[in-house]
Amino acid sequence: MKASRSVPSVVLAAGLALALLVSGCGRNMAEQPRLGAQQASPFFADGSGNRPLLEGTVSRERGGIDPVFFTGMGPDGLVSQLPIELSYELLQRGQERYDIFCSMCHGYTGEGDGMVVRRGFPRPASFHEQRLLDASVGYYFSAMTNGFGRMYSYASRIAPEDRWAIAAYVKALQLSQNATLDDLPNEVRRALELGDSEGRLP
Repeated sequence: MKASRSVPSVVLAAGLALALLVSGCGRNMAEQPRLGAQQASPFFADGSGNRPLLEGTVSRERGGIDPVFFTGMGPDGLVSQLPIELSYELLQRGQERYDIFCSMCHGYTGEGDGMVVRRGFPRPASFHEQRLLDASVGYYFSAMTNGFGRMYSYASRIAPEDRWAIAAYVKALQLSQNATLDDLPNEVRRALELGDSEGRLP
């Protein structure tokens, strides 16, 4: 009987000890002093709470990537070559993203006659003006990244790889609307010249 009477007292003591332990837990870690984004700090010599990345820092997500991929800028200014591989799949992705993010202003053919323009929004320049035909692929990437004129930055809305895909598609779109027979590969040009009277390829 004595043993059975001691069990409640052991449970009571254990409960009391647990309550004391729990009462000692606070929110010290959650509510400790900290700096918000872009907040100044007298602790660092430059007065900024944001710390620069250490030299040689590599992204866990992407690995070591040339800064051109994120800026469109090379040593001599805006780049004229894609920093990623050009492929049919990339152009398809670029067309899909262009149709979603760009066509409402620039139109599906790049003439600057998108639906919002037809509803009264200011018309953007046509991609087929000589100035923009001569612009590099880096120019279009930079415009999407930093914004241009009335167009705000899309850096927070479109991933860098998709911005490059759109830039590549814009250059392909320009070529499709301004190409001549001389721009076609010889075999394609011959096939067109040998087509029947209805314009079908043999």
